[in-house]
Amino acid sequence: MPYAERFARAGLHALAFDYRHFGASDGEPRQLASIREQLEDYAAAIAHARALPGVDGERIVVWGTSYSGGHVVAVAVADGHVAAVVAQTPAMDGATAVLNIARYAGLGHLARVVAVGVRDELAALRGRDPVMLAVVGPPRSVGAMTTPDAQRGYETIAGPSWRNEICGRLMLRAGSYRPGLLADRLPCPMLVQIADRDSVAPVKAAQDAAWRATGRAEVRTYPIEHFDIYTARRSSALSRTSCTS
Repeated sequence: MPYAERFARAGLHALAFDYRHFGASDGEPRQLASIREQLEDYAAAIAHARALPGVDGERIVVWGTSYSGGHVVAVAVADGHVAAVVAQTPAMDGATAVLNIARYAGLGHLARVVAVGVRDELAALRGRDPVMLAVVGPPRSVGAMTTPDAQRGYETIAGPSWRNEICGRLMLRAGSYRPGLLADRLPCPMLVQIADRDSVAPVKAAQDAAWRATGRAEVRTYPIEHFDIYTARRSSALSRTSCTS
């Protein structure tokens, strides 16, 4: 991954991993985005990094972007010993994100994606194949992210193994997952990088998480949309940032 490669070129040890159910990792069913399991995978990656030769276990920094940008707060709080957290364009509050979906796509759209989640949950209970939901799609389509920039942005950064689908049951749990509320319990400093035109991960939720960190957070904002931070379009925008702490 380009970020890990850039960190390594800067002289840092960088450990990247695929969540179970995705990419090169095992786990069935495929494309299952389990919040609990993803947090466990982060913890396992940290434990592995601490056991590697030449790695200072007291200087582990946890990095995450988008949905994982929220994960890193929960991971750092649970671990209690990481040295710092970097949350890039983070999804800090599922309840706010659900309200954001209702705002830009309407309650009818929200009802449709929840219905996919219910069908998938029932399929799991019956031992049947998962009911899939598109990760991204054009506006007015049935998908987890259907903002005007979502499909273009995601497809620009997607790797060769990416599949535009997840098990729909995530939509039944996303609203109750609010890692930003844990920021006041962080044991370390946190860098929060916000795309101030973000239509996917609500900006205020990220700002609120930084506020809860009570002097331990540094905030940098960029005049870009959610997916621009991953692409060549970011080069000029990232040179114009504002910073608070």
